[in-house]
Amino acid sequence: MKRKERALFIEKKLNELYPNPKAPLDHKNAFTFLIAVLLSAQTTDKRVNIVTKELFKFADNPQKMLDLGEEQVYELIKTCGLAPKKAKAIISTSKIILEKHQGRVPDDISLLEELPGVGHKTASVVISEFFGKPAFPVDTHIHRLAQRWGLTNGQSVKKTEKDLKLIFDEINWRNLHLQFIFYGRAYCSARGCDGTVCFMCKSLYPNRKTKIQTTKA
Repeated sequence: MKRKERALFIEKKLNELYPNPKAPLDHKNAFTFLIAVLLSAQTTDKRVNIVTKELFKFADNPQKMLDLGEEQVYELIKTCGLAPKKAKAIISTSKIILEKHQGRVPDDISLLEELPGVGHKTASVVISEFFGKPAFPVDTHIHRLAQRWGLTNGQSVKKTEKDLKLIFDEINWRNLHLQFIFYGRAYCSARGCDGTVCFMCKSLYPNRKTKIQTTKA
């Protein structure tokens, strides 16, 4: 298969498996969604939802989060990975949203990227999922799969994002982001598949015998 043919096959199969993918992070508004995505780094979605269920009872907007304070935020999120760093980022981000954005989460990716703890991937998720603007967030799951499926060369996450945006239609970026992640977790994980095991890998490369070594960044 050529790259475009692989992309069409992938999209067709992912749509069959996950026709209406829903964001796995619980939230009430733009602010709580931003915080949930920020917390999800090196933490499972299940754990984030457990943590935010309590956190958002106390603080579901920037002012309440700021009033809660870094120490209390940490106590509520301490079972998440990188909790001290995230607690600090949550407070700083809440303060900036209040002071610079009138208490509203900006719907501009460059402004989101200026917030503490919010990198390009997190900003892309918020822009795509909550504000409905075109973005194709690429995390380690997607970066790994794109390499195994011959959609990018693995040079960098930035290059993978660029390649995926070029080969897939913009209208489908949001769904594909979630579909890639769901498929990767279920069938093509770092330990579960090496490019020769899962249905997608075997279908795209039926004659592949060599294990695929993917890069993380």
